[in-house]
Amino acid sequence: MSNNYVCEKCCTARSLCFYRLLTYFFLSFIALFYPHSALRQCVQVAMPHIPVPVLHVTLLLSALPIQLLIARWSGTSAAERRSAMHRLVTVWNDLRKSVTRWTEWIKQWVSDLLTPPAAEENLDPQGESVALEVLLHDNDQGYFGASREVRSPRPPHVLHRVGEVIMDKNNRMVGVIVSWDEKLKAPAEWKRRMYASHELQAVEDTPHYKVIFSGPGQSSILVGYLPQTLLMRFSGFQQPSIPTLDHYFSHFDGERFVMQPWLQERFPED
Repeated sequence: MSNNYVCEKCCTARSLCFYRLLTYFFLSFIALFYPHSALRQCVQVAMPHIPVPVLHVTLLLSALPIQLLIARWSGTSAAERRSAMHRLVTVWNDLRKSVTRWTEWIKQWVSDLLTPPAAEENLDPQGESVALEVLLHDNDQGYFGASREVRSPRPPHVLHRVGEVIMDKNNRMVGVIVSWDEKLKAPAEWKRRMYASHELQAVEDTPHYKVIFSGPGQSSILVGYLPQTLLMRFSGFQQPSIPTLDHYFSHFDGERFVMQPWLQERFPED
């Protein structure tokens, strides 16, 4: 009975030594192939008194003894040793993939952390982003339905009119049209961001509408510049409550909003 106990204790001690050696082996290997990763610190924490270069040399020199050790403890036959080695390689590959995903996640997280959240809102209309103010107010370039040009005569393929209540087919949101362009008028960078190349060719000559939607807050709004294919007339409703509509319209006649005089001058046939 005592012999069995001693044998079991020795096997446990050898197993602990073996797995500790494997742990040091993996950590050293990671530090060798990921010298700039945070896992290099793990090696220094696990073995604080051993310099990493020394670990690298030790790793290379210990390759053969480790192989002999694995061959001794993994089984007596060649098939058992191959099976054990295959399992070890599988575990190492899974660990390496996990480390790679982890380091990529850390890099992305740091990048997002260092990027100002409001950076896009500070770009001008000709830059990479379109701020809400550009959509709401006039601009000298005439982007997003802001052109002061009189839309007359009215093209027959422009189906919707200023003051109509519409629904965005994608988001199922109800809004009011405050302007339109016969063709897409937006900065080139905005076009590339909003549409893929094959989509842009299809919508380039499509009428676009500036639409105001109610925002998440009582005093907030959402502004869209949407192609005609995404809009549909919305009827059988009560007057939608959307802030800033008083700037564009005088009142709601039960079916659509009636334009202010200055807006009527731009869209005389609407």
